Amino acid sequence: MSRTEQHRGKFITFEGIDGAGKSTHISAVADLIRHQGKGVVCTREPGGTPLGEKLRELLLNEPMHLETEALLMFAARREHLALVIEPALARGDWVVSDRFSDATYAYQGGGRGLDKAKFAALEQWVHGHLQPDLTFLFDLPPSVAEQRIQTQGRTLDRFELEKRDFHRRVREAYLERAAAHPQRIVVINADQSVLYIKNMVEKNVLSICL
Repeated sequence: MSRTEQHRGKFITFEGIDGAGKSTHISAVADLIRHQGKGVVCTREPGGTPLGEKLRELLLNEPMHLETEALLMFAARREHLALVIEPALARGDWVVSDRFSDATYAYQGGGRGLDKAKFAALEQWVHGHLQPDLTFLFDLPPSVAEQRIQTQGRTLDRFELEKRDFHRRVREAYLERAAAHPQRIVVINADQSVLYIKNMVEKNVLSICL
């Protein structure tokens, strides 16, 4: 392993359908990493940069063609990689992101029906050199996620407003992606207690800290 590879930080992502509860655990993971004496950058997709946040507003609220949606997701991701993720990893910080390309595979691919070859081409072009070191997939039946969202009493974006069948397809695509990449994607039953999930997440994070 080269000196640069030894110095490089780790990249951790959190995935799952809306309402799966992943956001609850992101700050706890950041704290855990800091306690290991490492710098950490918490970010999100779409977003993470000034341009990315503007694209996020469009993506979450404006109706658009499926391929436009996918292209904008990857445009925001390219900016995110260039300005936030790659510089942080290069200086030895760890990056914890709420969503990355697995979300595009699930939402635009599984949910909307984007051609898999087009997704693969965009993924290879934008970050063929980089994948997360560890991904947590918070898995939950759409019916349970829907109930959780309803109790939050907030304004829903256009993805959250999709019918249950859309979220079923998203979930199936996530699980398909996890089966294809078992070495980095850890599937967590998000219908368990917060403490159980916290322990599972911490165990896996600590396994790559060593």
